[in-house]
Amino acid sequence: MTLSKRIIPCLDVKEGRVVKGEHFVNLKDAGDPVELGSKYRDDGADELVFLDITASPEKRKTVSEMVRNVASKLDIPFTVGGGIGSIEDARNILCSGADKVGINTRAIEKPELITEISERFGRQCCVVAIDAKRNENNMFEVFSYGARKSTGIDAIQWSQEVEKLGAGEILLTSIDRDGTEDGFDVELTKEIVDKVNIPVIASGGCGSMEHFADVFDKTNVDAALAASVFHYNQFDISSLKRFLKENEVLVRI
Repeated sequence: MTLSKRIIPCLDVKEGRVVKGEHFVNLKDAGDPVELGSKYRDDGADELVFLDITASPEKRKTVSEMVRNVASKLDIPFTVGGGIGSIEDARNILCSGADKVGINTRAIEKPELITEISERFGRQCCVVAIDAKRNENNMFEVFSYGARKSTGIDAIQWSQEVEKLGAGEILLTSIDRDGTEDGFDVELTKEIVDKVNIPVIASGGCGSMEHFADVFDKTNVDAALAASVFHYNQFDISSLKRFLKENEVLVRI
């Protein structure tokens, strides 16, 4: 059975507000997370992703409150990531109403956390975010701490490892393309999609409806995620889905 491709708006949250930048820096305010989440649900989003991009232990209470507020308004799945460093953090976010938790830096530093979350809450709840960038050797290298710290880890190999450890899904972001609106990194996406057997979400660089069609046409990616094009009303999700359907991409209208 062929599954519909998913369209997922991403809300990067800092101090309770949605922000957006370029290459993970130069952040600008984009709105209220609850209002934007509700708007995207009404527009036809299949899922939502919320990333607390400046997460730290003292901010966890604020994040939990935001998750509860969002959950009370949504009837579509949503993933929350940022600062989840333990099984207790994951439980807190899930109990606040999130459907999935996303981990990135802690997955690199403590890979067994992937397995713990998967075994405790189910594989479908564990999303591993991979932020990757081409290095001087033309290798796709994994970065941590909000794309600020190089790890020396090959992104292709890491994607295979997180699958073995129990990840249910990969959120793959191209740092090179983030915020540029030059299009998804099709090469990076295809390389990883072809190497794993779990769903992959493409992220980073979308600037047009054609970019969505392109990544779905040239790779077998399961979903595509964007932020700026939705936050700043370049086009809405319902229009995007009609465009994709016209271009023979299977989507849920």
